[in-house]
Amino acid sequence: MAVNAVRMDDKWFCTLKTGRTRRLVEKVIAERNTEERVQAIMELGNSGDHGAAGLLIDCCQDLDPEIRRGAIVGLQNLRSGRAVGVLIDCLRDKDELPETRKHAVAALAAIGSYRAMQELRTRYADMDEDSDIRLFIGGELDRVRILVSPAPGHVPSFKNPFH
Repeated sequence: MAVNAVRMDDKWFCTLKTGRTRRLVEKVIAERNTEERVQAIMELGNSGDHGAAGLLIDCCQDLDPEIRRGAIVGLQNLRSGRAVGVLIDCLRDKDELPETRKHAVAALAAIGSYRAMQELRTRYADMDEDSDIRLFIGGELDRVRILVSPAPGHVPSFKNPFH
C-alpha cells in the first residue's frame, strides 16, 4: 500500500476528530484484507470528519483499483475541496478503470468547486475523451444543473426565479 505508518505523524492524522475515526484510519493502514480496507475507507468517507480527507487522497494512489475506487467514493461523500486535484488526476488518467473515472466525475460534481466544474466542462468538450465518460459527465453536469457551454471559460448567468 502507498500509505504507511509513518504518515500517522503527519498533519492530517493529527486533525482527526474522534477516536473512532482514528481506529478506521489505523485499519486502512494496517489491514491486509482489501475488503476490510475498503469498508473502513467507506466508513471514513461517511464519517463527516474532514481530517480523514488526507488519507483518502493518499489512497487514490494505491496500487489496488478497489482501494482507489473506494477512496474516490469516500471523497465524494466528504466533499472536500482538498481532493479536487487528485480527482482531476484520476479523471485524466486514461489507464484508470472507466468505473473509477466515473466515480471521480461524480465526486468532482458533488464537490462543485469552480476548478472541479471547469475540469468537467473541459473533459465534456474534449472530443478525444471516451464517449461513455463524456456522456456520464454530461449527466452529472445536468444533475447538478450546470449548463454545459462549448467554451470552457464561459460562465453561464442564472436568473433568480424569485425576483
